[in-house]
Amino acid sequence: MTVHHFESQHSVLNRFIAEIRDETVQKDPMRFRRNIERIGEVLCYEMSKTLRYETQDVRTPYGNKEIALPTDHLVLCSVLRAGLPLHQGLLNYFDRAENAFISAYREHKNGEDAFSVVVKYFAAPSLDGKTLVLTDPMLATGKTLENVFMALKSHGRPRNIHIISVIASIQGVDYIQKIFPEETHLWVGAMDEELTTRGYIIPGLGDAGDLAFGLKL
Repeated sequence: MTVHHFESQHSVLNRFIAEIRDETVQKDPMRFRRNIERIGEVLCYEMSKTLRYETQDVRTPYGNKEIALPTDHLVLCSVLRAGLPLHQGLLNYFDRAENAFISAYREHKNGEDAFSVVVKYFAAPSLDGKTLVLTDPMLATGKTLENVFMALKSHGRPRNIHIISVIASIQGVDYIQKIFPEETHLWVGAMDEELTTRGYIIPGLGDAGDLAFGLKL
């Protein structure tokens, strides 16, 4: 797996990441969602540089112009519900992409730290020969992405796989490198070194789904 880590590159992306981490800014859910969306836009712009391109002739009012345009058939797949703002950021740029959604959540039995990932809803087009873009804002243990990847196998074999995350743990990245094909690309805004006993990233930012859409039971 090729890991593209942008935190040390000193770009405006750092401002957006700083704000989603800041517990005072987090009190504004609209601002939080918009920052996640903007991070998605930045990361997918960087990802777009690796796609296939073909020169096409575009007619203007004063003549023709040859422009290299992307030709990959993209499928954007997001994990509900936390992945929705990130998904929107990608869709702002890849507006011709197909879309897939999957519901995956942690199930802690009897309040224990250990958990399993439960997949209950899945809607996706065929993935055969297409470029699959998986979005998961918080790549913590990597188990959610593992379960999503296993579920997607029933819908065909993609030509390429890209994963876009806002914040990842080093352990999570190490884990998914053993699961996904070697040619997979991971695009991540920031990486943190620790996980809590319940598998949450430290310092991270908290629960992305709750911060974007409100507390759940």
